[in-house]
Amino acid sequence: MKHYLSPIARDLPPSGIRKFFDLVSTMKNVISLGVGEPDFVTPWTVRESGIFSLEQGQTMYTSNSGLIELRQELSYFMAKEMGFEYDPQSEILITVGASEAVDLAMRALLGPGDVALIPDPAYVSYAPCAQLAGAEVKYIPTHAEEGFRLRLPDLEKAYTPNSKLLILSYPNNPTGAIMTREDYLPIARFVEEHDLIVISDEIYSDLTYEGKHTPFASLPGMRDRTLHISGFSKAYAMTGWRIGYAAGHHDIIQAMTRIHQYTMLCASITAQFAALEALRSAGKAKAEMVTTYNRRRRIMVNGFRKMGLSCFEPLGAFYVFPSIEATGLSSEEFAEQLLHEEKVAVVPGTAFGPSGEGHIRCSYAYSTEKLQEALKRIEHFVQKRIN
Repeated sequence: MKHYLSPIARDLPPSGIRKFFDLVSTMKNVISLGVGEPDFVTPWTVRESGIFSLEQGQTMYTSNSGLIELRQELSYFMAKEMGFEYDPQSEILITVGASEAVDLAMRALLGPGDVALIPDPAYVSYAPCAQLAGAEVKYIPTHAEEGFRLRLPDLEKAYTPNSKLLILSYPNNPTGAIMTREDYLPIARFVEEHDLIVISDEIYSDLTYEGKHTPFASLPGMRDRTLHISGFSKAYAMTGWRIGYAAGHHDIIQAMTRIHQYTMLCASITAQFAALEALRSAGKAKAEMVTTYNRRRRIMVNGFRKMGLSCFEPLGAFYVFPSIEATGLSSEEFAEQLLHEEKVAVVPGTAFGPSGEGHIRCSYAYSTEKLQEALKRIEHFVQKRIN
């Protein structure tokens, strides 16, 4: 039946994360550091709000754009916490997770002949979503010695006359890198000079461990050039609720909404009421989770360095991205052999783009006990190869 498939769908590679963890699902007693999902449950006030909405019979469609109360609360939140404001009536769209927002944005903005610029390593969905929209992808390498930050010289080298879109994702998945305001300013000037649009996926913005997160849309002249994407999955431990949002210029949001209304129609009303409650009452619970992640972050960085592996210190998200070059193994070889020999699952760095070679991604969104046991097993595996 393959000849019936569209060439793009037929040739689209499987996710480098899911492909690997299909193997994990067939094994027993594995400690998995692979999936970026909080080990916390959604805060009780948020769960209770979802339950209460069901008890009140709130089981119908919402507006395609989402509950106006949620959009208004998000507008207030962004103005208060991020320094920019979007109109809740026409410039905010509630989506089925931040992932749907990314897909809608790519389809609304890209077409054949366009080029999407993606700093690499990057979240696994960006390149496939751009390709599904008919565009080409140009990776921009980032480097551990520069904190995996996007640098202007690398952006200039990657730019082509057909470049239309720059995708930013800081704090970064998989590296944990962040960008400061000073880092962003030359990038913003380049974006304006070359008439680019920016998709800024800031799903991990609340998980910033040093300083304050800088939203790209808050930079001079970037509000209307930026599509700000975020959601509730990571900071509020709401992965299964599947609730995210996009905020940007009304022309872009309305184009995304037209696609959204023919595909998803609207996000779950139960999840929307829960998200509304998260914004209103879950700040303390969020802060407590961030404190725990920060403690685990230090355990992981110190653990990898102690075993003799170079490990960039992540300043955001909940991943470490250590170098495994000292073992002489490729990322794929390291991950596969570690899984079979020590029953620890990590993600090969190459799942996130060419610059990921020589690294592995480990999530620390797991209990301290699991992390310590995993580090013990990884050290046993590593010492056999570098001593």
